[in-house]
Amino acid sequence: MTGRTVETAAGPSAGTKLAVARTNLAWERTLMAWIRTSMSLITFGFTIYKIFQFEEREGLRQYIGPREFAMIMIAIALVSLTAATVQNLKNRAALGKITELPRSVAVWASALTSLLGIGAMIAVVFRL
Repeated sequence: MTGRTVETAAGPSAGTKLAVARTNLAWERTLMAWIRTSMSLITFGFTIYKIFQFEEREGLRQYIGPREFAMIMIAIALVSLTAATVQNLKNRAALGKITELPRSVAVWASALTSLLGIGAMIAVVFRL
């Protein structure tokens, strides 16, 4: 056996289908790791903001206070999550040309995490 995949009129071989499935699952795991990282950044940034919101002192001006720090962390989380989701969708589209792929639950989780991040950003910006 030479290791080449054999395609017939019926479609890709079983080996090709399994390789596509492994690749798809690897991309799903990667997106879920980005979601986990983004969720951590969002919650950590918002927590820092809320903890130090009670410690604010008038007259003390810092370059980056708790509010700005939280906004930076949440913005980084949203940008990285958006980039990871776009990359995942592009990869899935390229892989979808080979064979049909199941729906991605990770993309929906990414969208929901983005909504959480947007809500946290709104709360920090409007000092809620």
